[in-house]
Amino acid sequence: MAFSLYDATVANYLQILGAVGGLLEKSLTHFRDKGIDPAEVVETRLAPDMMPFRFQIVSVAHHSRGAMAAAKNGVFVPPSGRPDLDFAALQSLVTEARDELSGLTPDAVSALVGRDVTFKIGERTLPFTAEGFLMSFSLPNFFFHATTAYDILRHKGAPLGKRDFMGRLKLKT
Repeated sequence: MAFSLYDATVANYLQILGAVGGLLEKSLTHFRDKGIDPAEVVETRLAPDMMPFRFQIVSVAHHSRGAMAAAKNGVFVPPSGRPDLDFAALQSLVTEARDELSGLTPDAVSALVGRDVTFKIGERTLPFTAEGFLMSFSLPNFFFHATTAYDILRHKGAPLGKRDFMGRLKLKT
């Protein structure tokens, strides 16, 4: 069996979305046990000039579910900050992204190869093929924001480790 665009993208999105869901659940339990308000965590930044935890989770969903939608419809725009989302809503956002991506088939994703995708930010546009967009833009952003979310949770004291971040491994059967 050949390695496919699905294997390179959706399978990785699903693995890490599952892990991020676990990170959120484990961290929430810790925060409740320690009397830390989850609303405080949602606003946490590692540096003054970076986006808060909320944006990191919104971006994880946007650079997975939203990236696959862009590969289908041809246009991708940056995510909004979604200041209305609390910790529970962020958990739901990750679950929704995972559920939606679980419905994609390898054939449907393979059918996207060669399609045009335009990244639009303000007046600027960047042209991609679907596979170029997913592999060189979406996946790096997805992993960046998932890692930053993990780092913020660790910074707030959540008892997380590398294994929590990696999620369910694709072991040989």
